[in-house]
Amino acid sequence: MRVLVLGSGAKDHAMTWWLSKSCFISGLFVARGNYCTPDIAEKLTDIDPSDAQSVYSACLKYAIDLVFVGTEAPLLSGVIEYLNERGIKTFGAPSKSIKLEDDKAFSRNFTDRHNIPTPRRSLFADIGQMEKYLLRHKGEEFIVKSNNISPSRETLSSKDTDKLLNYAKGLLQKGPVFLEEFVPGLPITATILLDKNSYLMLPIVSEYTRKAEDEDVPTGGMGAICPVPIKEDIEDEIRKKIIDPTLYGMKVEQLSYRGVLTFSIIIKEDRSPILVDYHVRFNDPAAQAFVPLINNDLLTILYAMNADKLDTIELSTSDDFTVAVVLASEGYPEDTKIGRVLKGLTHIKRTEIIKRPLIFCGAVDTDKEGLPRTIGGRTVTVVGKAKSIEEANKRAYKVIESFHLEGGWYRKDIGEKFFEN
Repeated sequence: MRVLVLGSGAKDHAMTWWLSKSCFISGLFVARGNYCTPDIAEKLTDIDPSDAQSVYSACLKYAIDLVFVGTEAPLLSGVIEYLNERGIKTFGAPSKSIKLEDDKAFSRNFTDRHNIPTPRRSLFADIGQMEKYLLRHKGEEFIVKSNNISPSRETLSSKDTDKLLNYAKGLLQKGPVFLEEFVPGLPITATILLDKNSYLMLPIVSEYTRKAEDEDVPTGGMGAICPVPIKEDIEDEIRKKIIDPTLYGMKVEQLSYRGVLTFSIIIKEDRSPILVDYHVRFNDPAAQAFVPLINNDLLTILYAMNADKLDTIELSTSDDFTVAVVLASEGYPEDTKIGRVLKGLTHIKRTEIIKRPLIFCGAVDTDKEGLPRTIGGRTVTVVGKAKSIEEANKRAYKVIESFHLEGGWYRKDIGEKFFEN
Protein backbone atom coordinates (compact mmCIF):
# COMPACT_ATOMS: atom_id res chain seq x y z
CA MET A 1 0.00 0.00 0.00
CA ARG A 2 1.13 3.55 -0.78
CA VAL A 3 0.33 5.98 2.03
CA LEU A 4 0.51 9.77 2.30
CA VAL A 5 0.69 11.29 5.81
CA LEU A 6 -0.44 14.91 6.12
CA GLY A 7 1.37 16.96 8.76
CA SER A 8 4.75 18.19 9.93
CA GLY A 9 4.67 17.92 13.72
CA ALA A 10 6.24 15.43 16.09
CA LYS A 11 3.05 13.37 16.33
CA ASP A 12 2.96 13.18 12.51
CA HIS A 13 6.59 12.03 12.54
CA ALA A 14 5.64 9.38 15.12
CA MET A 15 2.78 8.09 12.97
CA THR A 16 4.98 8.09 9.86
CA TRP A 17 7.59 6.08 11.77
CA TRP A 18 4.94 3.56 12.86
CA LEU A 19 3.75 3.19 9.26
CA SER A 20 7.34 2.84 8.02
CA LYS A 21 7.71 -0.41 9.98
CA SER A 22 4.83 -2.09 8.13
CA CYS A 23 5.64 -5.02 5.84
CA PHE A 24 2.73 -3.93 3.63
CA ILE A 25 4.12 -0.49 2.77
CA SER A 26 5.20 -0.11 -0.83
CA GLY A 27 5.45 3.68 -0.75
CA LEU A 28 5.40 6.18 2.12
CA PHE A 29 5.09 9.95 1.67
CA VAL A 30 4.65 12.89 4.04
CA ALA A 31 3.47 16.44 3.32
CA ARG A 32 5.14 18.54 4.32
CA GLY A 33 7.15 16.71 6.92
CA ASN A 34 10.14 18.09 8.82
CA TYR A 35 13.91 17.73 9.25
CA CYS A 36 13.68 14.08 10.34
CA THR A 37 10.99 12.63 8.08
CA PRO A 38 13.18 12.12 4.96
CA ASP A 39 14.88 9.27 6.84
CA ILE A 40 11.68 7.20 6.68
CA ALA A 41 9.46 8.70 3.95
CA GLU A 42 9.56 10.81 0.82
CA LYS A 43 9.03 14.42 1.85
CA LEU A 44 6.64 16.37 -0.39
CA THR A 45 7.47 20.01 0.33
CA ASP A 46 5.43 21.42 -2.56
CA ILE A 47 2.13 20.05 -1.23
CA ASP A 48 -0.12 22.16 0.99
CA PRO A 49 -1.67 19.57 3.36
CA SER A 50 -4.66 21.87 4.01
CA ASP A 51 -5.43 22.36 0.31
CA ALA A 52 -7.70 19.51 -0.78
CA GLN A 53 -6.97 19.97 -4.50
CA SER A 54 -3.23 20.00 -3.85
CA VAL A 55 -3.48 16.79 -1.83
CA TYR A 56 -5.66 15.11 -4.44
CA SER A 57 -3.20 16.02 -7.20
CA ALA A 58 -0.42 14.44 -5.13
CA CYS A 59 -2.51 11.30 -4.73
CA LEU A 60 -2.82 10.98 -8.49
CA LYS A 61 0.84 11.77 -9.12
CA TYR A 62 2.20 9.30 -6.56
CA ALA A 63 -0.57 6.65 -6.89
CA ILE A 64 -1.59 7.02 -3.24
CA ASP A 65 -3.93 4.37 -1.82
CA LEU A 66 -4.59 5.97 1.57
CA VAL A 67 -4.23 9.46 3.04
CA PHE A 68 -3.56 9.43 6.79
CA VAL A 69 -4.65 12.54 8.70
CA GLY A 70 -4.07 12.71 12.44
CA THR A 71 -3.55 16.46 12.80
CA GLU A 72 -6.00 19.34 12.93
CA ALA A 73 -5.37 21.75 10.02
CA PRO A 74 -6.10 19.33 7.11
CA LEU A 75 -9.19 18.03 8.90
CA LEU A 76 -10.61 21.54 9.27
CA SER A 77 -10.06 22.27 5.58
CA GLY A 78 -12.34 19.44 4.43
CA VAL A 79 -9.63 17.23 2.92
CA ILE A 80 -11.32 14.03 4.10
CA GLU A 81 -14.61 14.59 2.25
CA TYR A 82 -12.89 15.91 -0.87
CA LEU A 83 -10.72 12.80 -1.18
CA ASN A 84 -13.49 10.34 -0.31
CA GLU A 85 -15.75 11.83 -2.99
CA ARG A 86 -12.98 11.11 -5.50
CA GLY A 87 -12.36 7.52 -4.45
CA ILE A 88 -9.29 8.02 -2.22
CA LYS A 89 -9.40 6.11 1.08
CA THR A 90 -8.68 8.20 4.17
CA PHE A 91 -7.96 7.98 7.88
CA GLY A 92 -9.50 10.94 9.70
CA ALA A 93 -12.62 12.68 10.93
CA PRO A 94 -15.01 14.28 8.39
CA SER A 95 -16.29 17.83 8.91
CA LYS A 96 -19.59 16.75 10.47
CA SER A 97 -17.71 14.96 13.28
CA ILE A 98 -15.10 17.65 13.90
CA LYS A 99 -17.66 19.65 15.90
CA LEU A 100 -17.05 17.22 18.77
CA GLU A 101 -13.85 19.23 19.23
CA ASP A 102 -14.36 22.37 17.19
CA ASP A 103 -17.62 23.37 18.90
CA LYS A 104 -17.45 22.72 22.63
CA ALA A 105 -21.00 23.99 23.10
CA PHE A 106 -22.16 21.19 20.79
CA SER A 107 -19.80 18.75 22.49
CA ARG A 108 -21.15 19.52 25.96
CA ASN A 109 -24.74 19.18 24.77
CA PHE A 110 -23.74 15.85 23.19
CA THR A 111 -22.29 14.60 26.49
CA ASP A 112 -25.41 15.76 28.34
CA ARG A 113 -27.64 13.86 25.92
CA HIS A 114 -25.65 10.66 26.48
CA ASN A 115 -25.05 10.99 30.25
CA ILE A 116 -21.29 11.35 29.97
CA PRO A 117 -19.75 13.04 33.06
CA THR A 118 -18.16 16.47 32.39
CA PRO A 119 -17.24 19.47 34.58
CA ARG A 120 -19.75 22.22 35.37
CA ARG A 121 -19.41 24.96 32.79
CA SER A 122 -20.76 28.23 31.40
CA LEU A 123 -20.40 29.69 27.91
CA PHE A 124 -19.64 33.40 27.56
CA ALA A 125 -19.53 35.73 24.56
CA ASP A 126 -19.26 38.85 26.71
CA ILE A 127 -16.38 39.63 29.09
CA GLY A 128 -18.66 41.67 31.35
CA GLN A 129 -20.94 38.72 32.01
CA MET A 130 -17.95 36.52 32.73
CA GLU A 131 -16.58 39.06 35.20
CA LYS A 132 -19.89 39.15 37.08
CA TYR A 133 -19.89 35.36 37.26
CA LEU A 134 -16.30 35.17 38.54
CA LEU A 135 -16.91 37.82 41.18
CA ARG A 136 -19.79 35.73 42.52
CA HIS A 137 -17.40 32.76 42.74
CA LYS A 138 -14.26 34.57 43.90
CA GLY A 139 -11.56 32.25 45.21
CA GLU A 140 -12.74 29.21 43.22
CA GLU A 141 -10.45 27.71 40.57
CA PHE A 142 -11.71 27.71 36.99
CA ILE A 143 -10.43 26.76 33.55
CA VAL A 144 -10.88 29.15 30.63
CA LYS A 145 -10.87 27.60 27.15
CA SER A 146 -11.87 28.53 23.63
CA ASN A 147 -15.15 27.16 22.31
CA ASN A 148 -13.32 26.31 19.06
CA ILE A 149 -10.57 23.88 18.18
CA SER A 150 -7.27 25.04 19.66
CA PRO A 151 -4.15 23.25 18.40
CA SER A 152 -2.02 24.88 21.11
CA ARG A 153 -4.52 23.91 23.83
CA GLU A 154 -5.51 27.45 24.64
CA THR A 155 -6.60 26.86 28.22
CA LEU A 156 -5.78 28.56 31.50
CA SER A 157 -6.41 27.20 34.98
CA SER A 158 -6.34 29.71 37.84
CA LYS A 159 -8.03 31.11 40.97
CA ASP A 160 -6.97 34.63 40.00
CA THR A 161 -9.99 36.49 38.60
CA ASP A 162 -7.92 39.14 36.80
CA LYS A 163 -5.70 36.51 35.19
CA LEU A 164 -8.73 34.54 33.98
CA LEU A 165 -10.40 37.65 32.57
CA ASN A 166 -7.27 38.87 30.79
CA TYR A 167 -6.75 35.47 29.21
CA ALA A 168 -10.41 35.25 28.18
CA LYS A 169 -10.22 38.64 26.43
CA GLY A 170 -7.69 37.24 23.97
CA LEU A 171 -9.78 34.13 23.30
CA LEU A 172 -12.98 36.14 22.83
CA GLN A 173 -11.47 37.72 19.73
CA LYS A 174 -11.89 34.31 18.06
CA GLY A 175 -15.34 33.52 19.47
CA PRO A 176 -17.14 32.45 22.67
CA VAL A 177 -15.22 30.95 25.57
CA PHE A 178 -15.98 28.32 28.17
CA LEU A 179 -15.50 28.74 31.88
CA GLU A 180 -15.31 25.34 33.56
CA GLU A 181 -14.88 24.26 37.14
CA PHE A 182 -11.41 22.97 37.95
CA VAL A 183 -11.54 19.26 38.74
CA PRO A 184 -8.58 18.01 40.83
CA GLY A 185 -7.15 14.62 40.01
CA LEU A 186 -4.87 12.77 37.61
CA PRO A 187 -5.05 13.99 33.98
CA ILE A 188 -4.91 11.18 31.45
CA THR A 189 -5.23 10.88 27.69
CA ALA A 190 -7.10 7.90 26.25
CA THR A 191 -6.73 7.39 22.49
CA ILE A 192 -8.85 5.06 20.40
CA LEU A 193 -8.78 4.04 16.76
CA LEU A 194 -12.36 3.61 15.59
CA ASP A 195 -14.43 2.38 12.68
CA LYS A 196 -18.20 2.40 12.13
CA ASN A 197 -18.76 -0.58 14.48
CA SER A 198 -16.00 -0.85 17.07
CA TYR A 199 -12.74 0.57 18.41
CA LEU A 200 -9.22 -0.29 19.51
CA MET A 201 -7.95 1.39 22.66
CA LEU A 202 -4.28 2.41 22.68
CA PRO A 203 -2.08 2.66 25.81
CA ILE A 204 -3.22 5.36 28.24
CA VAL A 205 -0.97 8.42 28.64
CA SER A 206 -0.60 11.21 31.18
CA GLU A 207 0.45 14.52 29.61
CA TYR A 208 2.14 17.59 31.11
CA THR A 209 0.50 20.65 29.57
CA ARG A 210 1.71 23.54 31.75
CA LYS A 211 4.99 25.37 31.30
CA ALA A 212 5.85 24.29 34.84
CA GLU A 213 3.97 22.49 37.59
CA ASP A 214 3.64 25.70 39.62
CA GLU A 215 2.81 27.98 36.66
CA ASP A 216 -0.57 28.56 35.02
CA VAL A 217 0.99 29.17 31.59
CA PRO A 218 -0.56 26.67 29.12
CA THR A 219 1.41 24.99 26.34
CA GLY A 220 0.68 22.49 23.59
CA GLY A 221 2.22 19.79 25.78
CA MET A 222 5.71 19.55 27.29
CA GLY A 223 5.92 15.88 28.12
CA ALA A 224 4.12 12.59 28.73
CA ILE A 225 4.44 9.17 30.33
CA CYS A 226 2.96 5.89 29.09
CA PRO A 227 1.30 3.68 30.14
CA VAL A 228 -0.31 5.30 33.17
CA PRO A 229 -0.17 2.86 36.11
CA ILE A 230 -3.90 2.76 36.91
CA LYS A 231 -6.02 -0.10 38.16
CA GLU A 232 -8.02 -2.24 35.75
CA ASP A 233 -11.30 -1.24 37.39
CA ILE A 234 -10.61 2.43 36.60
CA GLU A 235 -9.97 1.60 32.94
CA ASP A 236 -13.24 -0.34 32.93
CA GLU A 237 -15.01 2.75 34.29
CA ILE A 238 -13.48 4.89 31.51
CA ARG A 239 -14.86 2.51 28.90
CA LYS A 240 -18.25 2.19 30.58
CA LYS A 241 -18.92 5.84 31.48
CA ILE A 242 -17.09 7.70 28.71
CA ILE A 243 -15.95 5.72 25.66
CA ASP A 244 -18.91 3.37 25.15
CA PRO A 245 -21.63 6.04 25.51
CA THR A 246 -19.63 8.37 23.28
CA LEU A 247 -19.46 5.82 20.47
CA TYR A 248 -23.13 4.95 20.93
CA GLY A 249 -24.00 8.65 20.68
CA MET A 250 -21.85 9.09 17.59
CA LYS A 251 -23.60 6.17 15.92
CA VAL A 252 -27.16 7.32 16.62
CA GLU A 253 -26.31 10.92 15.69
CA GLN A 254 -24.50 9.81 12.51
CA LEU A 255 -21.12 11.14 13.58
CA SER A 256 -19.18 7.86 13.29
CA TYR A 257 -16.04 7.74 11.15
CA ARG A 258 -12.83 5.79 10.55
CA GLY A 259 -9.94 7.47 12.30
CA VAL A 260 -8.81 8.50 15.76
CA LEU A 261 -10.65 9.96 18.73
CA THR A 262 -8.77 11.21 21.78
CA PHE A 263 -10.31 11.72 25.22
CA SER A 264 -8.83 14.14 27.76
CA ILE A 265 -9.96 12.76 31.12
CA ILE A 266 -9.45 13.49 34.81
CA ILE A 267 -9.38 10.60 37.27
CA LYS A 268 -10.93 12.31 40.27
CA GLU A 269 -9.85 11.78 43.86
CA ASP A 270 -12.75 9.34 44.33
CA ARG A 271 -11.29 7.30 41.41
CA SER A 272 -14.16 8.13 39.04
CA PRO A 273 -13.36 9.44 35.53
CA ILE A 274 -14.70 12.70 34.12
CA LEU A 275 -14.36 13.83 30.49
CA VAL A 276 -12.64 17.17 29.92
CA ASP A 277 -12.44 17.30 26.11
CA TYR A 278 -12.69 15.34 22.88
CA HIS A 279 -9.99 15.61 20.20
CA VAL A 280 -10.69 14.24 16.73
CA ARG A 281 -6.94 13.84 16.13
CA PHE A 282 -3.86 12.58 17.95
CA ASN A 283 -2.51 14.55 20.89
CA ASP A 284 1.09 15.75 20.99
CA PRO A 285 3.12 14.51 22.89
CA ALA A 286 0.78 11.63 23.82
CA ALA A 287 1.27 10.02 20.40
CA GLN A 288 5.06 10.11 20.73
CA ALA A 289 4.74 8.33 24.08
CA PHE A 290 2.46 5.46 23.07
CA VAL A 291 3.64 4.70 19.52
CA PRO A 292 7.00 3.14 20.59
CA LEU A 293 5.13 0.68 22.83
CA ILE A 294 2.83 -0.83 20.17
CA ASN A 295 3.90 -4.00 18.37
CA ASN A 296 1.02 -4.23 15.85
CA ASP A 297 1.57 -3.42 12.19
CA LEU A 298 -0.38 -0.18 11.71
CA LEU A 299 -1.46 -1.14 8.20
CA THR A 300 -2.98 -4.37 9.51
CA ILE A 301 -5.05 -2.20 11.84
CA LEU A 302 -6.00 0.15 8.99
CA TYR A 303 -7.07 -2.77 6.75
CA ALA A 304 -9.38 -3.99 9.55
CA MET A 305 -10.65 -0.45 10.11
CA ASN A 306 -11.52 -0.04 6.44
CA ALA A 307 -13.63 -3.20 6.66
CA ASP A 308 -15.21 -2.03 9.97
CA LYS A 309 -13.63 -5.00 11.73
CA LEU A 310 -11.41 -3.40 14.34
CA ASP A 311 -12.95 -5.79 16.88
CA THR A 312 -10.88 -8.56 15.24
CA ILE A 313 -7.61 -6.84 16.22
CA GLU A 314 -5.94 -7.52 19.56
CA LEU A 315 -3.51 -4.81 20.61
CA SER A 316 0.01 -6.07 21.32
CA THR A 317 2.22 -3.83 23.43
CA SER A 318 5.63 -3.87 25.04
CA ASP A 319 5.79 -4.20 28.82
CA ASP A 320 8.08 -1.16 28.90
CA PHE A 321 7.30 2.42 29.93
CA THR A 322 8.06 5.58 27.97
CA VAL A 323 8.83 9.10 29.11
CA ALA A 324 8.54 11.78 26.41
CA VAL A 325 10.19 15.17 26.98
CA VAL A 326 9.72 18.15 24.64
CA LEU A 327 12.49 20.64 23.87
CA ALA A 328 10.99 24.10 23.31
CA SER A 329 12.31 27.27 21.68
CA GLU A 330 13.14 30.37 23.70
CA GLY A 331 10.02 32.35 24.59
CA TYR A 332 7.59 29.50 23.93
CA PRO A 333 4.64 29.69 24.30
CA GLU A 334 4.26 33.44 24.83
CA ASP A 335 6.88 34.92 22.44
CA THR A 336 8.55 32.13 20.50
CA LYS A 337 11.97 32.82 18.94
CA ILE A 338 12.54 30.86 15.73
CA GLY A 339 15.25 30.47 13.10
CA ARG A 340 17.90 29.04 15.42
CA VAL A 341 20.07 26.01 14.68
CA LEU A 342 19.42 22.96 16.85
CA LYS A 343 22.86 21.51 17.54
CA GLY A 344 23.22 17.81 18.27
CA LEU A 345 20.36 16.54 16.13
CA THR A 346 22.57 16.00 13.08
CA HIS A 347 24.89 13.76 15.12
CA ILE A 348 21.97 11.74 16.44
CA LYS A 349 20.66 11.20 12.90
CA ARG A 350 24.11 10.14 11.75
CA THR A 351 24.38 7.55 14.52
CA GLU A 352 20.89 6.25 13.64
CA ILE A 353 19.49 6.70 17.14
CA ILE A 354 16.41 8.14 15.47
CA LYS A 355 15.46 4.70 14.17
CA ARG A 356 15.06 3.12 17.62
CA PRO A 357 13.12 5.56 18.06
CA LEU A 358 14.22 8.11 20.61
CA ILE A 359 13.62 11.33 18.69
CA PHE A 360 10.53 12.71 16.95
CA CYS A 361 11.02 16.04 15.20
CA GLY A 362 8.46 18.83 15.40
CA ALA A 363 9.01 22.49 14.56
CA VAL A 364 12.45 22.06 13.04
CA ASP A 365 13.28 21.84 9.34
CA THR A 366 16.25 21.89 6.99
CA ASP A 367 17.80 25.27 6.16
CA LYS A 368 19.78 26.16 3.02
CA GLU A 369 22.95 24.68 4.51
CA GLY A 370 21.18 21.43 5.39
CA LEU A 371 21.15 22.20 9.12
CA PRO A 372 18.17 21.71 11.45
CA ARG A 373 16.69 25.14 12.15
CA THR A 374 13.69 25.92 14.35
CA ILE A 375 10.45 27.08 12.72
CA GLY A 376 8.18 27.01 15.78
CA GLY A 377 7.84 26.43 19.50
CA ARG A 378 8.18 22.70 20.20
CA THR A 379 11.20 21.42 18.31
CA VAL A 380 11.78 17.76 19.19
CA THR A 381 10.33 15.15 21.50
CA VAL A 382 12.86 12.85 23.15
CA VAL A 383 11.42 9.49 24.18
CA GLY A 384 13.08 7.28 26.78
CA LYS A 385 11.93 3.65 26.93
CA ALA A 386 12.68 1.23 29.77
CA LYS A 387 11.23 -1.27 32.24
CA SER A 388 10.42 1.50 34.74
CA ILE A 389 9.26 5.10 34.47
CA GLU A 390 12.31 6.21 36.44
CA GLU A 391 14.76 4.54 34.06
CA ALA A 392 12.84 5.79 31.00
CA ASN A 393 13.09 9.28 32.50
CA LYS A 394 16.86 8.97 32.84
CA ARG A 395 17.25 7.83 29.24
CA ALA A 396 15.12 10.68 27.88
CA TYR A 397 16.97 13.38 29.81
CA LYS A 398 20.36 11.96 28.92
CA VAL A 399 19.59 12.56 25.25
CA ILE A 400 17.82 15.90 25.61
CA GLU A 401 20.73 17.28 27.60
CA SER A 402 23.02 16.55 24.64
CA PHE A 403 21.21 19.11 22.47
CA HIS A 404 22.13 22.77 22.31
CA LEU A 405 19.50 25.30 21.30
CA GLU A 406 20.08 28.94 22.14
CA GLY A 407 17.44 29.87 24.71
CA GLY A 408 15.88 26.40 24.49
CA TRP A 409 14.16 24.94 27.53
CA TYR A 410 12.33 21.85 28.76
CA ARG A 411 10.59 20.69 31.89
CA LYS A 412 12.84 18.83 34.31
CA ASP A 413 10.13 16.82 36.11
CA ILE A 414 8.44 14.66 33.47
CA GLY A 415 7.46 11.35 35.04
CA GLU A 416 8.76 12.09 38.53
CA LYS A 417 5.38 11.92 40.26
CA PHE A 418 5.05 8.35 38.95
CA PHE A 419 8.38 7.14 40.37
CA GLU A 420 8.06 4.19 42.74
CA ASN A 421 8.90 5.10 46.33
